[in-house]
Amino acid sequence: MAYQALYRVWRPQQFVDVVGQKHVTKTLQNALLQQKISHAYLFSGPRGTGKTSAAKILAKAVNCEKAPVDEPCNQCSSCIGISDGSISDVIEIDAASNNGVEEIRDIRDKVKYAPSAVSYKVYIIDEVHMLSIGAFNALLKTLEEPPKHVIFVLATTEPHKLPLTIISRCQRFDFKRITSHDIVERMKHIADESNIQYEEKALHVVARAAEGGMRDALSLLDQAISFSDEKVRVDDALTVTGSVAQSYLNQLGNAIFHKDIAKALKALEELINQGKDPSRFVEDLILYYRDMLLYKTAPKLEESLERVLLDEEFTVLAEQISPTDIYSYIDVLNTVQQEIKFTNHAKVYLEVSIIKLCQSENAPVSNGASVPEVQELIEKIKVLENELVSLKKQGGVTATEPSTPTKKKATNRSQKGFKVPVGRIKEVLKNATRQELNAIKGRWGDLLEQLNQRNMRSQAALLNDAEPVAASSSAFVLKFKYEIHCQMAMEHPSFMEAISTILNNLLRVQYEVVGVPEAQWSNIRQDFLQYQQDDGEKKDSNQPDPLVSEAIKLVGSDLLEIKD
Repeated sequence: MAYQALYRVWRPQQFVDVVGQKHVTKTLQNALLQQKISHAYLFSGPRGTGKTSAAKILAKAVNCEKAPVDEPCNQCSSCIGISDGSISDVIEIDAASNNGVEEIRDIRDKVKYAPSAVSYKVYIIDEVHMLSIGAFNALLKTLEEPPKHVIFVLATTEPHKLPLTIISRCQRFDFKRITSHDIVERMKHIADESNIQYEEKALHVVARAAEGGMRDALSLLDQAISFSDEKVRVDDALTVTGSVAQSYLNQLGNAIFHKDIAKALKALEELINQGKDPSRFVEDLILYYRDMLLYKTAPKLEESLERVLLDEEFTVLAEQISPTDIYSYIDVLNTVQQEIKFTNHAKVYLEVSIIKLCQSENAPVSNGASVPEVQELIEKIKVLENELVSLKKQGGVTATEPSTPTKKKATNRSQKGFKVPVGRIKEVLKNATRQELNAIKGRWGDLLEQLNQRNMRSQAALLNDAEPVAASSSAFVLKFKYEIHCQMAMEHPSFMEAISTILNNLLRVQYEVVGVPEAQWSNIRQDFLQYQQDDGEKKDSNQPDPLVSEAIKLVGSDLLEIKD
């Protein structure tokens, strides 16, 4: 018999085998025992969490010859036939390749026929969000009131793409990501039953790389078994998953803490030469410092650690680094992780970020000052504070003297505000057209969506209360509700450039963005309109319309009515 992948051999055959979805399996088991089966179910959740497997188990349980039962027996002819696919009354449909109206109409026409071999005809529609709008509409009535012998089970990884009319006709169950602990326990069971030799640490590496998917975990374990000789070791799991060994992370962490740039770059070079993916490396380093922060602040929560194993080198380094330093490290790494997504020079960004981490100066202790020196400075500050209090009591210093210049300075700074480019706004208004403004407003929602996709959510939030109010062929005026939001946006060149780039991609026009607060926009617009009106009246008074003059000559002013 040909070799089968582990995830196919060990596919759950009972609800008890579905890992990490107790809230779903318990509800379904109770409904089976109480014979309160719904006509339609919606299983949603990430990939590899057991949606399709649970649907097949449900199909076997309702058709089991021993029903009502909370678990299929897997021994009767019905259970065996559904498991091997020989019973045609349980139909699995891939909506990704059968997403047209004709396929759904075919289902609608065949639904009315009674099942031939079992009690219920079960339709399992996988990736149902791929159906077209016409297909959803064709399914609506059948899904709401199918015959008594029919059950629909819809499975999807993207429930937000389903019409609300479909969701409202189903009982919805949300499958969640499986925890690393549950994945490891399941892999241990499979490895023990399959007589596979393994190191437990290797299973933890595989579980973390699977990101909550049991199928992904078993596929990676399958690869690690094929890669290893006799026993699945940690190095084998690291190679297969592309993860970084903790020894390298400890080495790099020590180099960053001691500000040894040469050693840190050398460790990075070794990892790159081994073929490690830069984005995966940054993720591993972020999780490494995340676990270090948890270990320092809550050492009893060892089960919450995702990446590290508590070896001696890690614990010693964790005691030396302050939480302030760790916050700074994570901020720098999070920034470089976003930048790597949009560049072809990931190695350069990594090297720059490592140098930046080595040169960062945060807390006094990490800047080279020892703990006794810090304590000595604190004592001196206390002595000076006591002397200041005594001077105040003697009347030598008044409390208002030092605060007066500071207050004045703060007032002057607050009065500065945002300088509105009035001349540029009036230039836009002179050449503004309704067509240009409508074109920008029509794609404004797409612009906000693309900004969020570029991980610029914090900057895009500034546009929540902003709207385009005038546009010419080369620029448009963007009105902000609050002056502070306008100032923050206009002083962010990369954000303005991103808006121009996205609009250029959407409308094929390179626009310049001119910001203005709402409070000042009405005054600028009113001044511009008044100027235009005065200018027009001046032209009218100096140069009467020649057509009007000629008409007066022909028929006379008494018979002529002039309208503007």
